[in-house]
Amino acid sequence: MEVLEMPRQRILLVDDHEVVRIGLKALLEHHAQFEVIGEASTAKEAIDMVSRYHPDIVLMDIRLPGASGIEACEEITTRFPDTRVVMLTSYAEDEMLFSAIRSGASGYILKQIGGEDLIRALESVGRGEALLDPAVTQRVFQEVRRAVKEEEASAFANLSQQEKHVLLLVSEGKTNREIAKALFLGEGTVRNYVSSILSKLGVSNRAEAAAYAVEHNLREYL
Repeated sequence: MEVLEMPRQRILLVDDHEVVRIGLKALLEHHAQFEVIGEASTAKEAIDMVSRYHPDIVLMDIRLPGASGIEACEEITTRFPDTRVVMLTSYAEDEMLFSAIRSGASGYILKQIGGEDLIRALESVGRGEALLDPAVTQRVFQEVRRAVKEEEASAFANLSQQEKHVLLLVSEGKTNREIAKALFLGEGTVRNYVSSILSKLGVSNRAEAAAYAVEHNLREYL
């Protein structure tokens, strides 16, 4: 059976240190699946070269003189969506990491990475996969979990603590009479609470309120 060879990945190197570019180029030229099609030392040069040569991958330092690698990444991924950008950095800084992800980077790699690991990383990006250096992956998951928690908590920000308790019992299928008994309230008071909850959540009935409470994990905020 004929084995189809993968097309070579055309790579643009962007770093303001010539020695770093020389090292990266020497490493990549030892692997037939890659072709270094150019080098740049600034964000402007990088954008101009992407416009001219349309590389498959841009391997770019985050810290560049003038405009940053992140600014260049955002412009490149917006204007040339078929070009993937891998950010290369010496530091695992949270702010830089999340800025790189927001700018559209396909990968985020620390310069301390080994040569063969870098090759495998570029191969992954070449296949269309997103990639994070193992040293920063846990931080991303922690940030995602934190963001989810904040979003869930904000879902009940307009409810008083008592309204949250009433909503929890509504989500458990309790009637107004059962809720009143459980919380030592009058049925009329519970009815008012339920009406207020529906209004604040922007839902039209108890079933929708119950679904909302379950979807946003209300129990965790009581």
